Amino acid sequence: MDAVLVVNAGSSSVKFQIFEYSPSAAPRCLVKGQMDGIGTKPRLRAAGSNGKSKSLVDQTYGPGEIADGPAAISAVGDWLRNTQKLTLVAVGHRVVHGGPDYDRPILVDHDVLERLKQYCPLAPLHQPNNLAPIRSLMERRPDLPQVACFDTAFHRSHGALADRYAIPEQFYREGVRRYGFHGLSYEYVAGRLRDVAPEIAAKRVIVAHLGSGASMCALLEGKSVESTMGFTALDGLPMGTRPGQIDPGVLLYLIAEKSMSASALENLLYRDCGLKGMSGISNDLRELQTSKEASAALAIDYFVYRIALNAGMLAVALGGLDALVFTAGIGENSAMIRSRVAEKLRWLGVALDDHSNQKAETLISRADSRVRVYVVPTDEELMIARHTQRLIRK
Repeated sequence: MDAVLVVNAGSSSVKFQIFEYSPSAAPRCLVKGQMDGIGTKPRLRAAGSNGKSKSLVDQTYGPGEIADGPAAISAVGDWLRNTQKLTLVAVGHRVVHGGPDYDRPILVDHDVLERLKQYCPLAPLHQPNNLAPIRSLMERRPDLPQVACFDTAFHRSHGALADRYAIPEQFYREGVRRYGFHGLSYEYVAGRLRDVAPEIAAKRVIVAHLGSGASMCALLEGKSVESTMGFTALDGLPMGTRPGQIDPGVLLYLIAEKSMSASALENLLYRDCGLKGMSGISNDLRELQTSKEASAALAIDYFVYRIALNAGMLAVALGGLDALVFTAGIGENSAMIRSRVAEKLRWLGVALDDHSNQKAETLISRADSRVRVYVVPTDEELMIARHTQRLIRK
């Protein structure tokens, strides 16, 4: 069977999905899996696409056997070849940063790969790990088409006001601008709205992608007009380990008064801030919800407060608001966060139906709510599969 492999590579894990490829039909997911604990306690797991199927594999390795991302991709590839009897026709990759050059998915060659390397400092947690499996597969299977799908591409529709910082023009020309991220998620949700809520899909919509990484996006006619993230994936909402919006003067203070190096500052901002830094307990919202520590409650309060503040900002960018959509891990699964955010947005006309919210139904607002509120599960991997299939058909 012809298939497309979709890869979402991180620092300690590689998530993957296999989609049936057809020249004329939409991609259909066959297998979902991941290799986690890379370099420490590697474990390969995979199951059928509906998540309820019997496990296809649950295998552990020694740390030295799967020491890095390329080794993980190699092990995943060996397992697929030996057990699934598939013929790979292409591989689609999530690549976080496409910079100013790439506003759509692209077939990757050596030149493209080199250009994408220059954005590693702008997404140090993601970009190097996104590119490592591309490079590895390019060496092992130079004949295999690979497609890079960018988290920034969906936001390239921003106008000049949303795209810029108030800094000298030369820096903008060099690429210092507001890119926005989680674009694959927003693109998928914008498409799903045409199916689940066609009456509001083209109207003024705020999508809250709330997970370990969190951001919000303002949609008008299904296109991104503003986002809470900017030059890097540090801006906007507080996240699991990232601070979100912060006064640049704080960073200057840490450099001048605390003698922090660039690498120490990078480590602080990407790994030790956000919910983890505020609570001093965990970056996992589920742990914070069960904690009795005051710092855990403060971190949750702050998270909700900043979501509501940014919703107000995005409503201004849209000139009003017709719908609010929750998506991603926290957005899809935490009725408490949805309820608390909605309460702070009552002034905008948001009114939740408590029963629908607890059940995480698609429409969770009351009939008398001026702003409709939805829960729409995201599927970035399916979005990548669609882009990959579309490109290789050409």
